[in-house]
Amino acid sequence: MKSSVSISSGQEAPSSFLTKITVLGATGSIGLSTLDIVRQFPQKFQIEALSCKNSTEQLAEQIKEFGPRLACVDSSGQARELQETFPETEFVWGVEGLTQISSDPEVDLVLAGIVGAAGLLPTFSAVQAGKTVAVANKEPLVMAGKLFVQTAKKSGAKLLPTDSEHNAIFQALHNEPTERIARLILTASGGPFRDRPVEEFEQITQAEALDHPNWKMGRKITIDSATMMNKGLEIVEAHWLFNTPVENIDVVLHRESIIHSMVEFVDGSFLAQMGLPDMRVPIAYCLGWPERLPLKIPRLEPISQNALHFESIDPQRFPCLPLSVKAAKQGGGAPAVMNGANEEAVAAFLNEEIRFVEIAKTLASVMRQLDETLQQLETDLPAGTPHFLRDIHSLEDAEHADQWGREQARKVLDQVS
Repeated sequence: MKSSVSISSGQEAPSSFLTKITVLGATGSIGLSTLDIVRQFPQKFQIEALSCKNSTEQLAEQIKEFGPRLACVDSSGQARELQETFPETEFVWGVEGLTQISSDPEVDLVLAGIVGAAGLLPTFSAVQAGKTVAVANKEPLVMAGKLFVQTAKKSGAKLLPTDSEHNAIFQALHNEPTERIARLILTASGGPFRDRPVEEFEQITQAEALDHPNWKMGRKITIDSATMMNKGLEIVEAHWLFNTPVENIDVVLHRESIIHSMVEFVDGSFLAQMGLPDMRVPIAYCLGWPERLPLKIPRLEPISQNALHFESIDPQRFPCLPLSVKAAKQGGGAPAVMNGANEEAVAAFLNEEIRFVEIAKTLASVMRQLDETLQQLETDLPAGTPHFLRDIHSLEDAEHADQWGREQARKVLDQVS
């Protein structure tokens, strides 16, 4: 059995092949990095479709530069306005539009960069259509990982891990069989609060939480990094991408963000992928796969690294991590519930409705409510009766579980605010 059931090996693309790309979330940090790579290699890539939610002025500049055949925006009004300026581009909108540009027959590769649960349907649409999908957003595999992997097997889609940690593992594994893997080790920078005294967490401001020491990312993922929830989501994602039990996936604090993750093999060998913290590297690896692209970016100089540090994670400092590990082991609808609750709590913090410490407290409350509800279901429903909190059999199940988590979080947040 291969380490990733969705990634085939040994396929070589001819050098003259022009890869046609859909970029979901073109105006976000992942989308901008992707377009920078395409800009460097116009002889290899063609932008077929772009999407954005609200940054239509920025999207307009991208359309001018790359001339996509398709573009998706949030509303019909935005589409009509842009259509007047760009008559040669077909504009679509909403979820249906995202699904259309993700499954379009002319598209070869879909870069899934939409943040949050909003990326679930378009990413799944690309998988159903048998596309190569560069998975840069964690939430679809967190919410419905089993369904994604099963569907990719049937459709022939390839799931290429684009998150820096999963891409590092992807590079290190080289399709090693799962029986040779002892452990996957995800590295975490520790974010802005890795040294801040825990007793001072009550005073953390939004500006401090958004000031990541190593990476420049979107607002939501930056807060997830500060709480360490991003590592919990990555554990679930790694479980599905690399067919590895949750018990065999660890997280270590690595301040420098130079080693992006590691694989330990059964013979005691470790393979690690290293580089400067630059998302263009993992994105380029997926865009060019199975080739490597000669990127024009700043390079790591090994002699400039006096030391690399590794530390265990303090669960008191980062309570979201043990909560998410529990959800990952629990499986079923728990990861989707956790994801929905987390998105609501992070949004409340970014809207200055709650304090930083209340993100983890909200998640803990929701996950306790989930345990109580599951116990009640065991009493009320016969064993094996389908229920979205027990297991995810469809996208609707994943959406219901995510929504359930949001509703429970909102109840808690309403009391707090």
